[in-house]
Amino acid sequence: MARRHRSSIKTNTEMNLTPMMDLTFLLLITFIITFPLIEQGIPVNLPKGKAQLLETDTKPAVISLDKEGRIFLGDDPVTIDTLEQRLRILISENADLRMTLRGDAEVNYGAVVAVARLATDLGIKHLAMATQE
Repeated sequence: MARRHRSSIKTNTEMNLTPMMDLTFLLLITFIITFPLIEQGIPVNLPKGKAQLLETDTKPAVISLDKEGRIFLGDDPVTIDTLEQRLRILISENADLRMTLRGDAEVNYGAVVAVARLATDLGIKHLAMATQE
């Protein structure tokens, strides 16, 4: 007959949370640092100019035109026709829609005017053009 010996050593069943908390804080700091860089969206070389800062409580619709003349609503590439449809949807959700137009310094001026004209034709009263100092 085999005998069983009881051990006087108890196992620790508590989980050590220190490494998990370290990882959580590391991820939080990473997101805090990288979020402002991601927010800009499409890389556009803005023309130089002096302007006042906009004060608004709502986030504006950001339309970017890169140097190849491609149009982006936020980060999504659109054509001028789909831009009109998407802006109509945004206006139906928010009648006081604010729009920021970010045009590359090398883009055809006519493309910027076409987007600005579309915005005013749709009834957007708050249109800002982004520049760099």
